[in-house]
Amino acid sequence: MFNYLILFFLITNNCVCMGSSQSLNNSLVSGFSPAVATWYGSPNGAGSGGACGFADDVANPPYNGLISAGNQNIFKHGQGCGTCYQVKCTENPACSGFPIVVTVTDECPGTCNNEAFHFDMSGKAFGYLAKLGQADKLRNAGRINVQYQRVPCKYNMGITFKIDTGSNANYIAFAIEFVSGDGDVGSVELLPSNSKSSLSMQKSWGCTWKVGIPVGAKGPYSVRLTTIESRKTITANNVIPGNWSPGQYYRSEANFS
Repeated sequence: MFNYLILFFLITNNCVCMGSSQSLNNSLVSGFSPAVATWYGSPNGAGSGGACGFADDVANPPYNGLISAGNQNIFKHGQGCGTCYQVKCTENPACSGFPIVVTVTDECPGTCNNEAFHFDMSGKAFGYLAKLGQADKLRNAGRINVQYQRVPCKYNMGITFKIDTGSNANYIAFAIEFVSGDGDVGSVELLPSNSKSSLSMQKSWGCTWKVGIPVGAKGPYSVRLTTIESRKTITANNVIPGNWSPGQYYRSEANFS
């Protein structure tokens, strides 16, 4: 029993930035359903943010490597990027039975779509499903049955915009990270500071959005985004400075509660 309490403490403290059962929005939480889980990369690796555009950010707070790729029913052609799920396992003897929270940061294509819902988790996240001291034993199973449910994301920071390295004075693209609540992004508008009109952005790939910058438009730029699940809208005011640079991160003070 003592070991279970320690494991529960570790999981809770490592997932506090991602979402907790005490702060779940009932509109998203609908109860656990069956799925399949596998893992990839190194046993304690942080996984990848590739298909969502999050790159190596997944190894750092607030993700901390607790991420997963998803098959098409989870990844949803990129619309699932940034969404959060509780995942737990109970059938393998090494399973702890305690849920952890993972963020969808990549796609698992091909045979992952042989199941209705398939989570291909980082080695670290997969190990967190295990009883204390049995992470390697669970990873050796390779493929396990799990239960999952979507939950609101909770980040202790503002929504962040990572400027794509291909951006220039006439074109800007950025990945959107750390969206609390729904976690997903359905539409994005860029608002130049010297105009009352907004620029509707198009999804480029994953959670990266793009738009051409008209002649005369000037920063700082605000960004207005609307989520998919709840259709909530928020504006990150003056988050991207007029002298923005490709490859830089710009963090707003705004986020969903």
